[in-house]
Amino acid sequence: MADFINAIGILVSPYCLVMMLLGGLIGLILGAIPGLSGAMAITIILPLTFAMDSNVAIAMLISIWVGSCSGGFIGSILLGIPGTPSSLSTCYDGYAMTKKGEVTRALSAGTVANFMGTVPSILIAMAACPVISSLAVKMGPWEYFSLGLMAITLVAGMSKGRMMKGFIAAAMGLFITQVGYAPISSTPRFTFGSYYLAGGFNMVCVLTGLFAGAMIMGDYAKGETGAAGTFTGTIGKFHLKVKDLTGNIMNIIRSFLIGLGIGFLPGMGAALSNVVAYTVEKNNSKHPEEFGNGCVDGVIAPEVANNASVGGAIIPMIALGIPGDGTTALLLGGLTIHGIEAGPLMQRNYPVFVSMIFMAAIFAAVIALFVEIMGIRAFPLLLKAPYHYLYPIILVLSLTGVYTNANNMFALYMTMVFTGVGLWMAYAGIPSTPFILAYVLGSTLETNFRKAVSFSRGDMLMFFKRPVSCILLLIVIITVVRPYLHPLLKKVKTDNR
Repeated sequence: MADFINAIGILVSPYCLVMMLLGGLIGLILGAIPGLSGAMAITIILPLTFAMDSNVAIAMLISIWVGSCSGGFIGSILLGIPGTPSSLSTCYDGYAMTKKGEVTRALSAGTVANFMGTVPSILIAMAACPVISSLAVKMGPWEYFSLGLMAITLVAGMSKGRMMKGFIAAAMGLFITQVGYAPISSTPRFTFGSYYLAGGFNMVCVLTGLFAGAMIMGDYAKGETGAAGTFTGTIGKFHLKVKDLTGNIMNIIRSFLIGLGIGFLPGMGAALSNVVAYTVEKNNSKHPEEFGNGCVDGVIAPEVANNASVGGAIIPMIALGIPGDGTTALLLGGLTIHGIEAGPLMQRNYPVFVSMIFMAAIFAAVIALFVEIMGIRAFPLLLKAPYHYLYPIILVLSLTGVYTNANNMFALYMTMVFTGVGLWMAYAGIPSTPFILAYVLGSTLETNFRKAVSFSRGDMLMFFKRPVSCILLLIVIITVVRPYLHPLLKKVKTDNR
């Protein structure tokens, strides 16, 4: 309890509150604008937080994350265009309600659903992390290597039917972690005698190039100028009917559990939970014919689920040091930059800091709720922001942050290189999430592999002799071979009929 009191003391300081409010607004705005996202907002702000106190910096990044998760439904409801992929299913009934003249009801329901998904999931994460951490502490390097490999494999394997491209992305991410001095042995690798490459590729350069730089240059090449649509209706004051909540109690519970569970699984994230929760609610509804025609149930279900994924994704990030999705991979990178090592020992080594992360997420949810209630009439203005003003500002902030972080021009050159890599990946259809996850986990993966081999005196079978490690590796093998075996099994089953 003392740790939470100290954490609250940090968060209620005027400076921290202002930065969290600013972060929440940035996340909400970029989450609401189609094409932008909270991940890009974190990428932009991350290098600018380098000189901040670690507590304030991470609290601000958490606020951006929660704000972007909450803001994505605005574009879905007003334009029928999801602000972020995590609000895709909200379009179906949210936009239909707008066309029926129930835009205020839809926005009000989405606002409350966001809050009801975020806060309980954080409370559950607060209770679950110590238990999972206490179990994880008993694991050795064999289990940690297998766990990291499983996380990367699951993300690559779930790359929307492009499993091979997902593994190519993961291999690229792992490869660039080989540049610099090797862990344990400190042998220089791929440095070519350059002082700048001795420490490997700067995380800020990689993230800024892949997210901000590649997205801006790609959209500029496509001639993107703004959201493809304009809201012309009127929005009243925040108002939510009590029956919209009381009539959706089971819907809220189901969607919350779906979001929490999917958020916990590496690589799944809010986008999947949004779709699954909508589908499950439609199948369980007493009036499924209303879905897609402006049913408030179809707004509440996906918005509760995608925000419940926040708490689900925090659990593996803190307890295991494994990011639950692309955004938490960026947050894990932020922790690394500020000298905080996530994992089973994090709660023991940084108890106040961990408590601060949980409380910051709750504070951010409250901030998002307050801003959305008070500013509901201003939502259409967010969608009118012209990209030709936004993109230069974002680009200048990004490059300024990169230079401030590294204090040399080489970092800017590397950012441009990774911008080119990001553009090539987008052109080739190679997903960025496996790349980022492999890049963030690469050093940990290699360190644990080297330790495991050393401790077992070169016995590679030890990875399979230890039960937990064996189970995790079997999941890896099943994930890889399943897409190839499934058609064969289906063919055999068909032939036997």
